[in-house]
Amino acid sequence: MTSPSVTATKPQAAVPAVPLALSTPAHDAGLLLLRVVLGLTMAGHGTQKLLGWFGGGGISGTGQFFTASGYPAGDAMAVLAGLTEVLGGLGLVLGLLTPLAGAAVVGTMINAIAVHGAGSFFAPKGIEYELLLTVAAAALALTGPGRYAADRFLPVLRSHRLAHGALAVAVGVITAGVLLLVRN
Repeated sequence: MTSPSVTATKPQAAVPAVPLALSTPAHDAGLLLLRVVLGLTMAGHGTQKLLGWFGGGGISGTGQFFTASGYPAGDAMAVLAGLTEVLGGLGLVLGLLTPLAGAAVVGTMINAIAVHGAGSFFAPKGIEYELLLTVAAAALALTGPGRYAADRFLPVLRSHRLAHGALAVAVGVITAGVLLLVRN
């Protein structure tokens, strides 16, 4: 019988220390695709409000809708919503100031969900579409735009930090809440 101190142990295979890649070409391409589709969708919605494009009501028609939905100064709200959607959408497409662009979409879509109501989840009377846009924008604000983005050229956003995204989303949610409070 051998003592425990003399017992030979089998050497463990060395596990190579491979750092987890934070950004891969596939990851960056996926973020680019999400940013472009979400951004162009939101910019298109904004041009409906501002210019009446794509069957939209323009400022006047959208302003009437905002007034009927209980917002004060319907035309001003139409301009605010339209600009937020266009600028936030284009910001996402370019990957420029991505946390703020995502937060702009989040805030706008929270108001859209509140106005649309929560009668059901699924279309045509549900909120699934608005919720999907909201969550996608929040996800982009939190994850960052990936490598194929203008944010790479901005020193403060070159390496995206979760804190930037979380703070931006919080600002979007708070701003949406304030706008909902002024609604009748």
